[in-house]
Amino acid sequence: MRAVRLQEHGGPDVLGVEDVERPAPGPGELLVEVAAAGVNPVDTYYREGTYTPVSLPFTPGVDYAGTVVETGDGVDAFAVGDRVYGTGIGNTANQGSYAEYATVPTDRTVSLPDGADLVEAGAAGVVAVTAWRALVDHAALDPAEYALVHGGSGGVGHAAVQIADAVSARVLTTARQEYHHDVAALGADEVLDYTRHDLEDAVRSASDGGVDVVLDHRLDDYFQFDADVAAQNARVVGIGENSPDPGFANDTPARKKDVTYQFMSMFNTPDLRVPLRGVAHLMETGELSIEVAETYDLEEAADAQRDMLTESFLGKLVVTP
Repeated sequence: MRAVRLQEHGGPDVLGVEDVERPAPGPGELLVEVAAAGVNPVDTYYREGTYTPVSLPFTPGVDYAGTVVETGDGVDAFAVGDRVYGTGIGNTANQGSYAEYATVPTDRTVSLPDGADLVEAGAAGVVAVTAWRALVDHAALDPAEYALVHGGSGGVGHAAVQIADAVSARVLTTARQEYHHDVAALGADEVLDYTRHDLEDAVRSASDGGVDVVLDHRLDDYFQFDADVAAQNARVVGIGENSPDPGFANDTPARKKDVTYQFMSMFNTPDLRVPLRGVAHLMETGELSIEVAETYDLEEAADAQRDMLTESFLGKLVVTP
C-alpha cells in the first residue's frame, strides 16, 4: 500500500510517499481503508519532533474515516464493510492515517451513520471533538446562553459555532470579513471582525452586557479580553495559544465576576467514543457539517501541511488517499 512517511524530523519536505506493507490489525483493532484524513496542527508537531516522541519512520495523521476491511481478535462491535471514523491515532504508534490503510483502536472509533459524508467525517475528529469537549463537557453550555467563539472560520471554530447553535445557545464569533456570510450561515447570530477597534464594546452590546461562555484558541491574545467581556459566573475554555505565557494585565474583572478558566486538550478525553458519537449524530441530522476547503492526495501531503499553516481558508484541509 501507499503511505506518507518521514524518515527524519524536519519541515514539510521530509514527507514522502512510500510503498509499505499493509498492516494487520492487532487485538482490539480494525484495519480501515482510509477515505479521508484531516490535516491538523498536531500532525506538524509530530513531523517536527516537537511533540510526543515517535518512532521513525513515521506516518502522520490522527483523524480518519473509512471502511473496515479486517477486524482484529476480540472485536465484535464492528464488521467488515462498516463505515467508521475517529481520532487520536498515530501518537502511540508509527502508523497514522495519511495512508491507503490504517490500523485503528476500537476505543477511539465509532460507526458513521449513512447520512454522514466520509470525507467530512475524516476531517471532523480533532476539531469537532475539541469543540464538543469545550462547550458541552467543560463549559456545560445551556440553551439561550451567550457563547463567544474566537475564530469562527477556523477548524475548531466553525465546528464550535454549529455545536453551540445545536444546543440553542446565542452564538457570537469573530472572523475575517470575507468569511462573515459563511460563518453566519453555519449558525452564528453575530459575526464580528476581529480587527475592529471596538471589539469589546461590540461583544458586550451583542450579548446584553457579557458572554456566558468563551471558547478561546489564542489565549496569549485574548486572556484579558475574555475576562473583560465575560458575564457573571462566565466560563472560559482555553484550547491553545501562539505563545505559552498568557496572563492578565488586570485580574480584577475575572475576580469580580467569578470567571472560571478551564484549559484543555482533546487528548485527555476519558473516552473519545462519547464525543465522537455526539458529533456523528449532529452530522447525520445535518446540524453539523465540516467545511472542506481543499483535498490533497498522498503525494501532496507536504503542500497540505504547508497550506494549513500559511493560508487562510474556511474549515479544514483533508488528505484523500
